[in-house]
Amino acid sequence: MDKVHITDTVLRDGHQSLIATRMRTKDMLPICEKLDQVGYWSLEVWGGATFDACIRFLKEDPWERLRMLKKALPNTPLQMLLRGQNLLGYRHYSDDVVQAFIERSAKNGIDIFRVFDALNDTRNLRVSIESVKKAGKHAQGTICYTTSPVHNIATFTEMAKELKHMDCDSIAIKDMAGLLTPTVTANLVDALTAAVDIPIHLHSHATSGLAEMCHLKAIEHGCRHIDTAISTFSGGTSHPPTESMVAAFRDTPHDTGLDLELLQKIGAYFFTVRKNYGRFESDFTGVDTRVQVNQIPGGMISNLALQLKEQGALERMNKVLEEVPRVRENLGYPPLVTPTSQIVGTQAVLNILSGACYQNISNEVKFYLQGRYGKAPGKVNKTVRQMAIGNEDVIDCRPADLLPPEMDKLRQDIADLARTEEDILTFAMFTDVGRTFLEERQAGTLVPEPLEAVVPNDASSATPVEFNVTMHGETYNIKVTGTGHKSDNSRPFYVSVDGIPEEIMVETLEEIGLADSDEALPAKIKGSKRPQAKQPGHVTTSMPGTIVEVLVNEGDEVKEGDALLVTEAMKMETEIQAPISGKIIAVHIQKGDTVNPDETLIEIESSS
Repeated sequence: MDKVHITDTVLRDGHQSLIATRMRTKDMLPICEKLDQVGYWSLEVWGGATFDACIRFLKEDPWERLRMLKKALPNTPLQMLLRGQNLLGYRHYSDDVVQAFIERSAKNGIDIFRVFDALNDTRNLRVSIESVKKAGKHAQGTICYTTSPVHNIATFTEMAKELKHMDCDSIAIKDMAGLLTPTVTANLVDALTAAVDIPIHLHSHATSGLAEMCHLKAIEHGCRHIDTAISTFSGGTSHPPTESMVAAFRDTPHDTGLDLELLQKIGAYFFTVRKNYGRFESDFTGVDTRVQVNQIPGGMISNLALQLKEQGALERMNKVLEEVPRVRENLGYPPLVTPTSQIVGTQAVLNILSGACYQNISNEVKFYLQGRYGKAPGKVNKTVRQMAIGNEDVIDCRPADLLPPEMDKLRQDIADLARTEEDILTFAMFTDVGRTFLEERQAGTLVPEPLEAVVPNDASSATPVEFNVTMHGETYNIKVTGTGHKSDNSRPFYVSVDGIPEEIMVETLEEIGLADSDEALPAKIKGSKRPQAKQPGHVTTSMPGTIVEVLVNEGDEVKEGDALLVTEAMKMETEIQAPISGKIIAVHIQKGDTVNPDETLIEIESSS
């Protein structure tokens, strides 16, 4: 019973934390034979953001990935991360969708389901755990570890007892942001092992630089299962290196029994693979003790940095990190794990980019404050709640109790594209993105995003997008991969310098021949031709995004505060409201358009 068992996260959380979940299946399969020889307790291969990334960016069928991995790893249990009633999406699904998803996941190859709820609301775990047990698989209940005035070892211990009562086979401490310290780990594991008689697993990100010490303390105090990542996808916002932890316990009573030389060969393979994903590397995925304050978890911070970069706002990252704890406090101290990390993080971005707190509030924050994600751990700021939902009632039941069955309607809605029950569930997880994926699959037009986001040369362009620069005898290859929005006399450009992604700010563009009209830029990085916002009735968005829905037409009469359109940014939706009362005289956008903050999306003629 003293042997330490290891779950390796390289095929899921390792690359989610370090390269924005972009590893492709073709880079996983060649090493599976060696991974299967290791003797891991499990390999985490699915769930989290992998499903979304597969259909949104990689244009891969996530179900097919799972089946291929199961075939390639016949001797190793496969594990997934499941968000309870949220499954793999960002809302609560009806019970019949949860049941169907887990049943199909089990049949396609998942053996161990790590089930968590972002608020630690165990009501949102019940149906998932029951469904896992019905499928005859391992149900691992999860405690999302966080720190706040309303979280302590006693509350986590009570939750562990509830999970044991719900018939969980094991319990995971999910330290998604790397907040544990060695002493707290020892005390927490002591309390949990005394309270329940099922195995305790530790999942701790290395963001604060403490995870290896926490693992050691956990093992000394009764934990026998730890999560690691093969060394070349470890550290920082990922996990402690597998090889290092195997070496640490070798020739002790806790020896893992794993072959260190075999693991090192696997590490060498992934060292080469990681080079293919340089575009997705981030300056924000190393050791960062600020996580003890802002609490942003590993997977979130790399995605947040990437998305801010794509929106031309990377220079405001530190402001966003400072805003996150304030938003979290206002929302009652939710643990920062998907989807609450996205909910809190996106609202922090909105507050910073709009220049005013809660001037724009995402739909997800509104749903959260209505109680549609579950019970907030602490007291919610009444003023913020009033700004978000007015005098609407706050629900106090299990949110899914209010949801009617969905599967029959989903089958009807996607009948023209779905070939299997799995296709229906793909559509259920992400309706618009899922439909687009299935449409492209049917048309044979699935094309993954490029690993090098290089804008093609345009013979008619006055501005080159790939060139060499020689300075002080050294030559550098420069590739322009994109551009942010031009403001006043400056514009951010995203480039790679000898393959390393960089951001540069180009000022006084007119003096170097880039016209205001953007005609000098290649087509793929030109700005929008929508009119600039100048009048009170010009409707704008506070951050770059995509139009999800347009709710008005030209000629409509609207009142100040009426909903006009819905945008999506960083996977969160925001409702844009009318700034004045009047008549809609122009609509410059349609569903699917990409928009920037200073563009006029809709024009309203004042009725006063």
